[in-house]
Amino acid sequence: MSSAKSGLEALKPIADIDRAIHAPARLMILALLAAVECADFTFLLTQTGLTRGNLSSHLGKLEEVGYITVAKEFVERVPRTLIRLSDEGRTAVSTYHQNMQQVISLLIAK
Repeated sequence: MSSAKSGLEALKPIADIDRAIHAPARLMILALLAAVECADFTFLLTQTGLTRGNLSSHLGKLEEVGYITVAKEFVERVPRTLIRLSDEGRTAVSTYHQNMQQVISLLIAK
């Protein structure tokens, strides 16, 4: 019984993967935001290759869970949307990174 319990404990990092981050498009967005102070919508659009609607949808999900902040401003009457990784988002990305390292270690363990 103890080996079954230890097996379940070993698989816990997989169960703990944050699904809000794990989607490839959201992971790309968060990786980009982790590398910069902030990014505008157009920058994320070109860097990710997502469509406007798809990017908007993923940004909405990330904003909903509190991982990003979105601010809209006007620059010479032209609207601009600025996206930043929140402190909660930075913590979530760090935790995700740790969990993925554990998962990879499980996969390559002999």
